[in-house]
Amino acid sequence: MQNLENFPPVKWALTHPRIAAWVVLSVGMVALLVVEARDVGLEPLNWVSLIIMTVLVAGACIWIVSWEDEDESEPLETKMKATTETAAVTPDNASAETDSTTAATSDK
Repeated sequence: MQNLENFPPVKWALTHPRIAAWVVLSVGMVALLVVEARDVGLEPLNWVSLIIMTVLVAGACIWIVSWEDEDESEPLETKMKATTETAAVTPDNASAETDSTTAATSDK
């Protein structure tokens, strides 16, 4: 495994995981596109535009998936503090207070 990590493409992929994922997903998606659309009769400009759009869609997919990675990099203490602060005031508590205030004023 140690020798594999020193292999230049693997080392680059470990250094740049999102770009590497984009490249791998793009290659797979373009390969599927070419296999499935080879008999459709597309013009060269159509092929170029479809391949460019496919690469961009792959990049958008990797970007969206990476949103989860950013959440995990946030410290656990910060997440817990934000959760307890928002749990103190909830819409259910606010409506209960409003209902009790309304009931108290209508009794008078």
